[in-house]
Amino acid sequence: MKPYQQIRILECGEPLVAIPTYQFAVETPHPYEKLGAPYGDRSPYHLRQGVLDRLVSAQARLQQRYPGWLIQIFDAYRPIAVQQFMVNYAFNQLLADRQLTLSSLSDAQQQALWEEVYQFWALPSHDPATPPPHSTGAAIDVTLVDATGQPVDMGGAIDEISPCSHPDYYTHSTDPQQQTYHHHRQLLHQIMAEAGFCRHPNEWWHFSYGDQLWAWQQQQQSQTLVTARYGAV
Repeated sequence: MKPYQQIRILECGEPLVAIPTYQFAVETPHPYEKLGAPYGDRSPYHLRQGVLDRLVSAQARLQQRYPGWLIQIFDAYRPIAVQQFMVNYAFNQLLADRQLTLSSLSDAQQQALWEEVYQFWALPSHDPATPPPHSTGAAIDVTLVDATGQPVDMGGAIDEISPCSHPDYYTHSTDPQQQTYHHHRQLLHQIMAEAGFCRHPNEWWHFSYGDQLWAWQQQQQSQTLVTARYGAV
C-alpha cells in the first residue's frame, strides 16, 4: 500500500463528463486504445466535472503567457480493466527492452521488476478504499504543444519507466538543453498548480485534483486532516 491510499474517501457524487477535446490537443485514437486496452463504450477523454473545470482554467493561464499554446491530454479516465491491461503491458515492455524472458528470472528478480513498474503505475485495485487515481476521474496525464502544434520537449516520454521521469530530474543540470527541459516542466507544473492540481512525486506529466494522492499531498503541506472527494467511478 502506498501512503496516499490510507486517505479516507468521502465521495461527492460529482459526474464523470466528456472533455471537450476540441479545446485541447489530443491524440486520436487514444494511445492505449491503439494497444488494445479495454475501454468499452466510454472514451478515455472523461474527467469529473470539477477536475475538468480546473483543466480549462489551467489552459487559460497557459495561453495568457504563451498565446496559441495548448495542453495536450495524453490520458484521463481509466477503468480498472485498462489499469490492469497497462500494468501488464508495462511489465512486458520492461522484459522486452531488457531482452529478458520471464522463465529466465528468479522470483526475486521478477519482484524487482514489478516494483519498478509500481513506482509509476498504481495497483489495479478493486477495493473501494484504494482505487487507482485515474479510475476516479480525478487524475490526468498531460504535456504541452506550442503555437505551431509541435510537442514541447520535456526531456522524456510520458509513461517512461526511468529516473528522468521524476519531475526535478534536470533541476541541477548545467547543460542548456536540459535546463530547457526543466523550464518546460516547471511551466506545466506552475499552470496546473495555479488551477488547484497537485503533481505526482515521480511523474512530470501526472496531475490530479480531489483524489487520494491529491488529498495526501495537501495533508503533507498543511499538516491537517484532508479527505479525498473522488473514489472509483
